[in-house]
Amino acid sequence: MNTYYPLHDKNHIIVPMQREAGMNTLEMFDLTGKRCLITGSSRGIGFALAGGLAGAGAEVILNGRDANAVNEAAETLRAEGATVHALIFDVTDHAACAKAVDEFEAKTGPIDILVNNAGMQHREALEDFPTDAFDRLMRTNVYSVFNVGQPVARHMIARGQGKIINIGSIQTALARPSIAPYTASKGAVGNLTKGMATDWGPKGLQINAIAPGYFKTELNQALVDDAEFSAWVSKRTPAGRWGNVDELVGAAVFLSSDASSFVNGVTLFVDGGMSSCV
Repeated sequence: MNTYYPLHDKNHIIVPMQREAGMNTLEMFDLTGKRCLITGSSRGIGFALAGGLAGAGAEVILNGRDANAVNEAAETLRAEGATVHALIFDVTDHAACAKAVDEFEAKTGPIDILVNNAGMQHREALEDFPTDAFDRLMRTNVYSVFNVGQPVARHMIARGQGKIINIGSIQTALARPSIAPYTASKGAVGNLTKGMATDWGPKGLQINAIAPGYFKTELNQALVDDAEFSAWVSKRTPAGRWGNVDELVGAAVFLSSDASSFVNGVTLFVDGGMSSCV
């Protein structure tokens, strides 16, 4: 298989060469030999992304706080032929994140790709929003990106290369009633992505975000089942429907692969066109 051979410039930044003549374009998307950690990946979007990245050749590391759920998800992917690890830690605990990442790197090998997917939602009128819910939401949606991103990036920086994908939301750019703190958290994820790219891009890393629109998941099944809300989603989205989680895989593979070697600090909206409409 043809591969990219890195060059080192005067700042020791890894720069991919132009692809070889006759190289199959699909090889740029091949993740064989790469190892990817996906937080919050026992179900929903995280699980779908893990399966998609494994399908592109990556070895995947599932994460969550519930060991039974993570191990069950891992067995499901292994039955499909994937190479899977389970890493149990709480993404809101910085010390626990660093310990888990450092031990994995020492015992198993490098984490080449990180997908910061863990997140939560809490819907309530802003004037009644509980302070403990606000704090929990920020710790889960924003602090986790830093808590996991920092220790992973330190190892990537030492190697001069790595990919980080932060999962934002359509609410990275838009807002709806009763979810103002969630909107704030996902706006922060978008700007933290830019900051990570600014700090770590010169050190050989690419850090980008994916902002899903309205997707059918277990966590928002009540909204999917709400005829009025689903009608609003269909009317508001140019594609005219909810998204299916598998439709996020292509964006994740692109941002994880050599195909995105010159893409940094970008939030890629995968939303059926919703963010394009005023």
